[in-house]
Amino acid sequence: MPLALLALAIGAFGIGTTEFVTSGLLPEVAADFGVSIPTAGFLTTGYALGVVVGAPVLAIVGSRVPRKRMLMALMVLFIAGNALSAAAPVFGVMLAGRIVASLAHGAFFGIGAIVAAGLVPPQKKAGAIAMMFTGLTVANVVGVPLGTLVGQNAGWRVTFFAIAGLGVLAVLGIAALVPEQERPERTRISGELAAFRNPQVLLAMAMTVLGFGGVFTMSTYITPMMTEVTGYAPASVTWLLVLFGLGLVAGNLVGGRYADRALMPMLCTALGGLALALALLPLAAHDKIAAAVAVPLVGAFGFATVPPLQKRVLDQTADAPTLASAVNIGAFNLGNAMAAWLGGLVISAGFGYTAPNGVGALMAAAALVLALVSAALERRGGRAAGLPEASETSGSRVVAAGAPVSAADGGTYARRP
Repeated sequence: MPLALLALAIGAFGIGTTEFVTSGLLPEVAADFGVSIPTAGFLTTGYALGVVVGAPVLAIVGSRVPRKRMLMALMVLFIAGNALSAAAPVFGVMLAGRIVASLAHGAFFGIGAIVAAGLVPPQKKAGAIAMMFTGLTVANVVGVPLGTLVGQNAGWRVTFFAIAGLGVLAVLGIAALVPEQERPERTRISGELAAFRNPQVLLAMAMTVLGFGGVFTMSTYITPMMTEVTGYAPASVTWLLVLFGLGLVAGNLVGGRYADRALMPMLCTALGGLALALALLPLAAHDKIAAAVAVPLVGAFGFATVPPLQKRVLDQTADAPTLASAVNIGAFNLGNAMAAWLGGLVISAGFGYTAPNGVGALMAAAALVLALVSAALERRGGRAAGLPEASETSGSRVVAAGAPVSAADGGTYARRP
């Protein structure tokens, strides 16, 4: 894998850290500004909404800018947002800084995925995307616990200044390691929007919302479930989160590796495993050892869906991938917000702290159904075109002899005689 992927992974590490670290620092931030914990929680909500809004807007802007330059500009925006949060004199300014930082999130991962895929041969694209996302998963294992520890002992402002420093390191890495990118061919906004008329693109995004959203029904309410139901001490939750993060790392790498070989089978396997793990977690939650095994399994199966889903969108939008790729990143955050809301509803209805896992299992199962529908439509389309039984379901695509193959497209190709 090219060294340039390291620079993208550093940027992903910084973004992942700033996205989740506020959860561990809410009491310190609330006390410093004299606001309630629920009010401080708007720092997380505002960030998520900023990702959803910023992803398409900045992706449209980025579609006409050389991708290397756009990635550097996005990291500068990320630095500015975190520095503003760190120096905020009042809560409103910190919230504004969080929103500024979040605007870079979706577009960075969306454009970064395109750049990562373009650095390697077609048969390694999902693996390259996974390498970039490794920064995000490692942030959950190292960045968030370390940022929380630093914030609790040295002050939360130190944490956000340190995150801004990670952004500086990412900018320097991108400048030094990522090769110069040609200016993207001028694409009309209508051309970027046309990708959303492709049913396969919409199906992939729906799978993103439902599949990864299922993971967040568990992770959002993991603390009350593990302390009130399983019987872990509050201090032990940190180590359970580390186990969860290790599961994310493992799932990301495995998903990237096998999605390059057989994308749809890998995706269906991950979604099926996720639905099963979430369905069994309410039972496992009553035993400490079983719970400690189940939590990283949810993380592993959940993040194993990320590289194949992102590659699926890129494959289906090869002529105009920028907007669709960024919007799919926003879909992850939309799924996260939906999962947290639905999980809260079932807890408020009196079903207990394990009930959100059942909701997550249903979401993952629905995503699996959509994946099976997507694969069936693809096979039917291949038969209607008179092509042999080969498609992305087996990790390859068949094109007619003499047909041009776009370098931006994913998968391996066999030519029909």
